[in-house]
Amino acid sequence: MSQSDSHGRTTLADYRIALSTPGARRPMVASLFARLPIAMIGISALLFVQRETGSFAAAGLVSAGALVGVSAGSVVQGRIIDRFGPTRPLLLVAALFSVAMTALVLAIEAHAPTPLLVTLAVGIGVTEPMTGSASRALWTRLVPEGPARDAAFSYEAISMETFFILGPGLAGLLIAAPWPGTGMVLGAVCMVTGAVLFALSPAVRAWGPAEERTGGRLLGALASPGMRTLALAALGFGMVIGFVEVAVPAAADEAGHVALGGLLLSAWSVSSVGFGVAYSLRPWPRPMRLRLPVLLALFGALVALLALPTTLWALALAMLGAGALITPQSTAHSTAIEIVAPKGTAAEAFGWVLTAVTLGLAFGQSVSGYLVEHSGPPAAFLTAAACALALAAVVWLLRHTIRPPQPAEPAAPALA
Repeated sequence: MSQSDSHGRTTLADYRIALSTPGARRPMVASLFARLPIAMIGISALLFVQRETGSFAAAGLVSAGALVGVSAGSVVQGRIIDRFGPTRPLLLVAALFSVAMTALVLAIEAHAPTPLLVTLAVGIGVTEPMTGSASRALWTRLVPEGPARDAAFSYEAISMETFFILGPGLAGLLIAAPWPGTGMVLGAVCMVTGAVLFALSPAVRAWGPAEERTGGRLLGALASPGMRTLALAALGFGMVIGFVEVAVPAAADEAGHVALGGLLLSAWSVSSVGFGVAYSLRPWPRPMRLRLPVLLALFGALVALLALPTTLWALALAMLGAGALITPQSTAHSTAIEIVAPKGTAAEAFGWVLTAVTLGLAFGQSVSGYLVEHSGPPAAFLTAAACALALAAVVWLLRHTIRPPQPAEPAAPALA
């Protein structure tokens, strides 16, 4: 069986083995603190800007600016972490992030012009410590290849999905605090504290500069055709979520229950976490080259069904069904990196996946907003499904690239 087919089922015992690995506990706990505010900070910033300026348009631009920053920063930080190890880069960006966050909070309080707020938002995105990339890459150093490592990657995906459930809820609660910037500040403190503790843990400090690295200098991890195919799958995944994150609150608004929009989105996140554990015990399809396109296509088909319900209760049930495939895809993306990423580029490769998902989110949200306003939520759900099926077809056609990178062939000798 080839490496690209060898990532199969895990057991609960594999989770215990991975999470009890010597040296894993301190960085694992620290990374939880660092990643908890990931979804919380963006929502808190959006709500804070809207509260201070009275403009959803300005708040949306600030939120988009942060997403753009994360897209760029995740790849750059990942490449630096692969090259020099995580400790120094994470400590540096944690300091820069603190400065950028302080500047943004003061600018919002001062009612600064929107272009300045957007610029500062890009800054916090670029400098947001990519502890998740380093944490994911650390498992490859602590746990040998096999089911236990696959369980560790599944744990990373499930825990991240949990944070995306908790983050928006915490942001919504804290915006009601006496000072509306409370959520941003608490989230930043939690993220910086977690990043610093992670960077200074013994297992992470023992991770020195890379001794060997393959792949083109310019493209880095994307020098691998399989990485490019994986990025397409992640892009489609992000697009679908972006469409739904706008269309579902719009459907709740149309029904006269705007406050239920967030609860409906939480519904599919809950089913995602619950089904994610079960799926990791018996994943299907087994070969990763088939798993990526099949999961994306099924996700699109289930999201298409969201266009059918005529009541919010029915929509909630459909959301539970569609959400079941979120964590399985996140886990598949993380596991596929082990197969397709060039040696020595694990953190950067995870950064490219995060960038692809983020760009997909931005595209899906922007197009969905237009469709919801002009044609209604069902049109957005159906368009999301069409995008997913189209990209799934492309990934299927490129499925042969989901294999370990091949060594570069020697150049042909010059003809006499």
